[in-house]
Amino acid sequence: MNRRAKLWIVVASLFSFFNLVAGRMAAAQDEPLHAGTHVALAILGAYVGLRIARRSRQRELPGAQPLDPRLEHLQQSLDSIALEVERIGEAQRFNAKLAVKRAERSSDEGASKMQRPNEES
Repeated sequence: MNRRAKLWIVVASLFSFFNLVAGRMAAAQDEPLHAGTHVALAILGAYVGLRIARRSRQRELPGAQPLDPRLEHLQQSLDSIALEVERIGEAQRFNAKLAVKRAERSSDEGASKMQRPNEES
């Protein structure tokens, strides 16, 4: 049983306990509707606490079912897609770097050609 389940069981138990005490106090003051409401809330709190306890025990069974093969296949597919996306991104970065180098080289050549005619004049 995990910590969260234990906490909710304690909360449900305290909720039920305080509602039983309040129901008894309401009955002592001769308020039957008020007392009945507290008793119903106490029963509801006990029910919720039992459900949480049962559910947490079922999750901790040692013979839990293995993962569905389809789920494992889906995980492998996602891993391979992530790898391919990473490769595509790397290729795009490489192409962008080449484009920048080519643009710098062509602008340097264009600038040197433009200076040469001025020099001849």
